[in-house]
Amino acid sequence: MRLSGLEGSEVVVDSGVVGPGDVLGAAESAPPVESVEVVARDLAKRLGAFDVSFLLVDLVEEHLVRLASTAQDPDPEPVDLRDSAYETVLRTQQPWQEQNDDGVRAVLPVTNRGDCIGVLEVTVPSCDEEVLAQLGEAAHALAYVIVTDRRFTDRYHIGRRTTSMSLAAEIQHQLLPSASCCEAAQFTVAGALVPADDIGGDTYDYALDRDTLHLSITDAAGHDVASALTATLLVGALRGARRAGHNLAEQARQANQALLDHGEEVSLATGLLLRVDLHTGGVELVNAGHPAPLLLRDGVVEAVELEIDLLFGFKPYRHLVQRLNLRPGDRLVLLTDGMFERDAADVDLAALIRETEGLHAREVVRAVTRAVRHACRNQLQDDATVLCLDWHGTDRTERQADNGADTDTASPA
Repeated sequence: MRLSGLEGSEVVVDSGVVGPGDVLGAAESAPPVESVEVVARDLAKRLGAFDVSFLLVDLVEEHLVRLASTAQDPDPEPVDLRDSAYETVLRTQQPWQEQNDDGVRAVLPVTNRGDCIGVLEVTVPSCDEEVLAQLGEAAHALAYVIVTDRRFTDRYHIGRRTTSMSLAAEIQHQLLPSASCCEAAQFTVAGALVPADDIGGDTYDYALDRDTLHLSITDAAGHDVASALTATLLVGALRGARRAGHNLAEQARQANQALLDHGEEVSLATGLLLRVDLHTGGVELVNAGHPAPLLLRDGVVEAVELEIDLLFGFKPYRHLVQRLNLRPGDRLVLLTDGMFERDAADVDLAALIRETEGLHAREVVRAVTRAVRHACRNQLQDDATVLCLDWHGTDRTERQADNGADTDTASPA
């Protein structure tokens, strides 16, 4: 059997088994800007596929962008994610397939440690359990390829942009973690930022040490480039103090001092800083004038009662370190005030968090941000940011990889 490659060349089908090493080997031999196409061609060659495509999730997680395809030039038009087979795959993290005239079309999640990067779409002559397993391994290996390659090229950053981006938005997005979700044995964390038309300075961050999970969510006062620069000072100071091994009180002090020393005129920001002990579930918190987090425990959602300290950048100050103990099954949701302002206030966040209790943390984040965008008719007056922490407990030693809430076999949508 022969099929057309990306550039019209003929590719001979090899019926050998496809493993992660084959995918990684094919990618390693290509430049970072071409590795996805090389992987697609390699899969087509080995499995006799009529079409192999990789689709990348965009920044707002509402569309997919076809980044590579063996059948044709990739379509630059974004594909709507809502109510599609692609959304089913990303939500459940289960493969989806349907029979068509050419064979079997299969869609598989391309996910790395809980971070949904996109989907692999393949049409093969037939698809038994063995072929589906090979495709699943290839999709998982492809996630590692993309995570590696995006350090060297802007291609994936460009592909994720389905709208234009201002200078302030560019600065702000570079402050966010490179992965919006992370799964570990004791926890899952997921975050998202919905920017206002006039950027409002929100950020979220997380980092994992051997014994500790660090979390932060911040909101710089003002809008546009000024707030983005304040956010840059704040996040840079927090990361620097964290990486130097300082405790939470010192992290807060250095962040506060950075705004006092280097901010333009008056630079203020609210923030929640957390350190989670992975051995005990104990949490240290600093609340610098920020909205209280919401805790879902045993089916009940309540605001965590915290002392509210001064904003960062107000004056030299020692912020109070407070404490909270997490229990297995707890869900802690951190929000910025853009989630509560004007039209966004129509969203009953507590009810929404209760209703999504059975979903993966990344799906909770999507549900919350989607509800806020809908309430504001996609015209937010302030950034709206959410960071969701699911605490699984300390008795687990391995993560439960990439599970959605719906574990049933996905059917055609």
